[in-house]
Amino acid sequence: MDNGSLVPQPGHLYVVATPIGNLADLTERARALLGAVDLVACEDTRTTGAMFTRLGLRRELIAYHEHNEIEAAERLVELLAEGKSIAVVTDAGTPGLSDPGFRVVRACRSRGVPVVPVPGANALIAVLSASGLPTNAFLFAGFLPPRSAARTAFLERYREFPYTLVFYESCHRIDKFVDEIVATLGADRVLCVAKEVTKLHEAFLVGPAGEVCARLAKTNRKGEFVVGIAPTDFVL
Repeated sequence: MDNGSLVPQPGHLYVVATPIGNLADLTERARALLGAVDLVACEDTRTTGAMFTRLGLRRELIAYHEHNEIEAAERLVELLAEGKSIAVVTDAGTPGLSDPGFRVVRACRSRGVPVVPVPGANALIAVLSASGLPTNAFLFAGFLPPRSAARTAFLERYREFPYTLVFYESCHRIDKFVDEIVATLGADRVLCVAKEVTKLHEAFLVGPAGEVCARLAKTNRKGEFVVGIAPTDFVL
């Protein structure tokens, strides 16, 4: 398996990270492979199609998302077995991390189909790198359940966790989530709330939870959020 080539190999699945906002973050390798594979499996053909248009790329796109993941994974593996080269992408960032991608990779691994990672942008890592919170170890929990009781129970369970906790959150629940953190973990717990990372309205709110909550209330909450919670004994 040649995992360093800019030319896609027959029967290989390429797990390609795409920009999370700034198109300039697409790597040279990712651009070359996306422009040359036989097929691109994507979360939303409209979103990926629009990105490809802006990048000057033209490829056949097939929808691969949470509602058709099992069936689509089987079809993609069949095409790979026929010798097709396929890239799997998500709307933004790295496939498989709170996004579709896991099932097709698992299916490929179980059948001996080569899987090649093509790394790049990822909101989780980008926020950790710029947050100032400890990064020697962390727990990524993705999106917590929408019910307040379940979220509070999670925070209680990990109250004394010795490493940084990281979550994704939507604009519709970010206020509620930060309120729950303050109520459960206390106003002094150090938080990082980052929104729209690499985009025009990127913002990082870092500090004691009570202060971050107050600052967030004065901020435009449109966009996508990453929330980091420092260990209980951490001080900025």
